[in-house]
Amino acid sequence: VGGRYAGEIRDLAGARPTVEALGIPRLAGRDVGVDVDLVERLARGLARAGPVGAVGRNECGDHDEAGIRDWIISCDDQRPLNLVIANAGVALGATDVHGLHQAAVDSININVNGVFNTIHPALEIMSQRRPYPVKHAQVALMSSIMGYAGMARSPAYSSSKATIKHYGQALRGALRGMGIGVSVICPGYVSSAITANNTSTMPFLISAEKAAHTIANGLARDKPRITFPWQVMLIARLVINLPGLLIDKLNKPWGVPQLEDQPEHDTPD
Repeated sequence: VGGRYAGEIRDLAGARPTVEALGIPRLAGRDVGVDVDLVERLARGLARAGPVGAVGRNECGDHDEAGIRDWIISCDDQRPLNLVIANAGVALGATDVHGLHQAAVDSININVNGVFNTIHPALEIMSQRRPYPVKHAQVALMSSIMGYAGMARSPAYSSSKATIKHYGQALRGALRGMGIGVSVICPGYVSSAITANNTSTMPFLISAEKAAHTIANGLARDKPRITFPWQVMLIARLVINLPGLLIDKLNKPWGVPQLEDQPEHDTPD
């Protein structure tokens, strides 16, 4: 991008579309909805920032570690990967306390392991290039504005995205000497075919085109963290610095039923 990435750009698998979705993962035997059109929007945004060779796409579950690894290796064999964007994110919630465990486990398996399965083989390939430090190598991890703090609205989702945010920030420092760039993307609500069916409040909703443009510009500048829109970024930075007592008053499951409002499960005699 912008002269730095003159070769091929391939974006790799995702589940729930925040800005792009390139795989169609399956959870508990059912397809998770994706908006593939957002892939093209991001590709156009990258093209405006600089020359783009190609965007690769593969339909496989992001839990398919071996399948994703083989695909990434195959992509790199065709033409060296310059940029890999890993997006895996399903927003799973629990309707009662009994569902918390499964929602958390599934969120980690998809949102975290899906990203790991994508970026780790790519990093292994990039780190072996010579001369050293390597050039034209960058990965981006899709987190979320929800990853800035543990959110009562979505404990499993926000915690999984916090993991991605912290891991990406840690990798940036760990890989700096190798010449591999690492960026973390933290979008707010982005308009798509799926969010159009969302009945809960989505403050500061922005278009997919604008989101793609913001991401592309941030990647071209090798920004460590790409958070947007600015309103949610400001709110997030304020929230994480609030004292615990005040956070307790603000951190409520807005927009979704409280767990204690759900019907009680029958208990065995």
